[in-house]
Amino acid sequence: MELLLVAAAGALQTIAFVHTQAWWLQLACCGFLAWRVSRQASAGRAGLLGAAYGAAWMWAGVWWLHVSMHRYGGMPAWLSALSVVAFGAFLSLFLALALVLFARCRSGEPLRDALRFGAFWLLAELGRGVALTGFPWLASGYAHVDSPLASLAPWVGVYGVGAVGATLAAWSVFATMRRRSRWRGVATGALVLGALALLGPARFTEPTGTLSVTLLQGNVDQSDKFSARKQGGALAWHMHALTTARTDVVIAAETAIPFLPKEMPADFWPAIDQRFATGSTHAVFGLPLGDEGTGYSNSAIALAPGRPHYRYDKHHLVPLGEFTPIGMRWFKRLLDLPLGELNAGPARSPAFVVHGERLAMSICYEQLFGEELALRFADAADEPTMLVNLGNIAWFGDTEAMQQDLQIARMRSLEFERPMLRAANTGATVAIDHRGKVAYALPAHVQGQLEAKVQGRTGITPYAWWASAFGLWPLFALALLPVLALVPSLRPARAAVSGR
Repeated sequence: MELLLVAAAGALQTIAFVHTQAWWLQLACCGFLAWRVSRQASAGRAGLLGAAYGAAWMWAGVWWLHVSMHRYGGMPAWLSALSVVAFGAFLSLFLALALVLFARCRSGEPLRDALRFGAFWLLAELGRGVALTGFPWLASGYAHVDSPLASLAPWVGVYGVGAVGATLAAWSVFATMRRRSRWRGVATGALVLGALALLGPARFTEPTGTLSVTLLQGNVDQSDKFSARKQGGALAWHMHALTTARTDVVIAAETAIPFLPKEMPADFWPAIDQRFATGSTHAVFGLPLGDEGTGYSNSAIALAPGRPHYRYDKHHLVPLGEFTPIGMRWFKRLLDLPLGELNAGPARSPAFVVHGERLAMSICYEQLFGEELALRFADAADEPTMLVNLGNIAWFGDTEAMQQDLQIARMRSLEFERPMLRAANTGATVAIDHRGKVAYALPAHVQGQLEAKVQGRTGITPYAWWASAFGLWPLFALALLPVLALVPSLRPARAAVSGR
């Protein structure tokens, strides 16, 4: 029964990743886990609770992977469902191991244990975010884009926000469990959240210029996306929308043009080049590039009057969708995916300049990795003033994946204090301001154009500074500190072994 209750809490918290006004639910569920783990005499039992919580968290949160593998990848339904179950179970091992370590070094002192719980929570999320190219989707900080904890994002990023939340949740529980300080935990947690809400975010950036922007949402069903026979209308719509836009920049989604250059209609490139050779409008759109000899890439092309074409190649590729991890070729053969094996672009690409504003490009899945986007801030001369993401969540149908993806984009704006321009095939097509608020949005699953006025920002947040210089290593160092507490507990065991 206990395992079922803990699993239910893990699943329940995923509501907060879609309905972010329910951010408190993520803290409550995390606190429930901390309470149950603190009552375990066995480290193994603590790990089992972590596995139950983590697996249900993933199953409830990313079940829509089944849609991409079965409906669009052609995998049998039973095998696709089984794959999602196995994937969630594997990812739960990070939290399970973290709670085993926490149980080994628990002291019984509420504040110390809360700090350790938060640190091991951080270690689990970092591990999931980087191991085997990383899967940081549903990192707990994404539930807090509308909570008081959001003001910490420019300092510590999404992982730090999640760790602070876990620490507060654990402190509230651990302190309440002690008779002499029954209300201290809840009162302190509420006081910290209230103070963060009153203080609000610090300001590390200043406004630069303003751009008028047109974001295109083609709303092409994924089943038709790479069909030449069915794509004629969508291609014509994109062509017309691109060439008739009159804003400073027009942006279309990932693979908005789904054909390789050699497969394009003969008049496509001449018409595009002619339109953007003069005037003041710039264009950005996604398409595949390459050939059999050099390999293929998931790319974006940007056009500017009087300048050569700008090219951006996606760097952080999707496992199985865009490349095959070692040992997984047998699984890849079960999927019918159009792009196959892709080449990765450079980790750090220059910005695309539009009327003095520097636009940092990313494609879909890449926006999950804030530490990689931070590399664009290493050189002050090329520091972006706006973020741009070309997306395609149509792979997952009409599911909550789209809303989860939106919270990820909002967190990137919070971390870097930059507006985010997002053009996605079926949504969410939005313009997000530097405070992480959606300023302009198109309804999902409609074909349309979104016009917006967006103000760039200059300056660097603490998170952008340390992540561009050191990656995630500072957070790893903080998370590993409690492991040192395990060393004294291991010494007697080693001494006993050596004495036999």
